[in-house]
Amino acid sequence: MTEGPIRVTMRLPRLFLLVPALLAACGGGTPSLMNFASTREPNEFLVVPAKPLETPPEGAALPRPAPGTANRADATPLDDAVAALGGNPAARRADGAIPGGDGALVNHVSRYGRDPQIRATLAEQDLAFRLANPGRVMERLFNVNRYFDIYDRQSLDQQAEAERLRRAGVPTSSAPPAALKPE
Repeated sequence: MTEGPIRVTMRLPRLFLLVPALLAACGGGTPSLMNFASTREPNEFLVVPAKPLETPPEGAALPRPAPGTANRADATPLDDAVAALGGNPAARRADGAIPGGDGALVNHVSRYGRDPQIRATLAEQDLAFRLANPGRVMERLFNVNRYFDIYDRQSLDQQAEAERLRRAGVPTSSAPPAALKPE
């Protein structure tokens, strides 16, 4: 007769451990669809390779060191991107303003309008989307990565879109082969 109460008392601690875990999985807050082992958010822009060191042709041709000036081996990702796209890094303005020679280009690409607050608007809409699609309780409890499943309906099928544009007579650049397309 004493076996019944002993079994019940042995099961109660397990139940008390499970309830807080389930409540934590159901908790509010900003839903995270990408679950990483690290608690920090990844930032792909923090990794910038250093430029290779160069040996000058003449040692006397080097400028004198001046505190606060840039090192020739320091990374300049914005200037490098401008040069890689065929632009002149020297024409890039430090204040971020559009150079005068690019005014016609900017007017042409913004002929259908532009929203200076587009990043904030998209962040709001994405948060609302993630709040509406938080995932199942067990997925949240076990930190299942749901990013690709949730955003799959919003991704573009490169092959289908390239084929649609080619049928319409639009010249297109090539898309990666279907065999190389990520799963």
